[in-house]
Amino acid sequence: MLKKLAIIGFGSTMIGVGINGFILPFHLINGGIFGISLLLKYIWGFKAGITFILLNIPVYMFAYKSDPVYFFNGVIGAIISGMMIELLIPLNGTVQLPIISSVIFGAVMIGIGVGVMLRNHISPGGMDLLALLIAKWSKVNVGVIMVVIDAIIILTGLFLLKDPRLLYSLLIISIVGLLAVLITSFRSEEAFTK
Repeated sequence: MLKKLAIIGFGSTMIGVGINGFILPFHLINGGIFGISLLLKYIWGFKAGITFILLNIPVYMFAYKSDPVYFFNGVIGAIISGMMIELLIPLNGTVQLPIISSVIFGAVMIGIGVGVMLRNHISPGGMDLLALLIAKWSKVNVGVIMVVIDAIIILTGLFLLKDPRLLYSLLIISIVGLLAVLITSFRSEEAFTK
């Protein structure tokens, strides 16, 4: 249990730093329910972390029925990730980088955080949990499923906000998806025995 909490703490911190330090300053989004939460923040000023936790509820109700283990791991992952996003808001605007550097740094941090959690069968929330369940049923790599879902969310954001900078978000989801695929593909023997 302590190892699981340490993994969730590390992954959530990476996600929180990546979003607040590198993604929010340019009003970009990443994928999944994180992306939807950021869209709602930009359009109506909702708190991203709280919105993230609330939007996860229906997905978790579905997960509870289909796989209680994923459900419990996911609930802890989503709540801590949502809290870290809120706690690390002061990082917004502290790092001054060109947009492309910010996108790459932010995406790498989020990708490592998400990948490490998924590798240990912990969902950082929502769409990732849905992607984990779909991957389990379909045998398609979870990272590939995430990229498809995330691309749909970003294209919707592009349509709603009409901000061409959101095209950078496609780079974010590509890097996050690639890292999730890499981290979840190279599993240790220990990961197989769990």
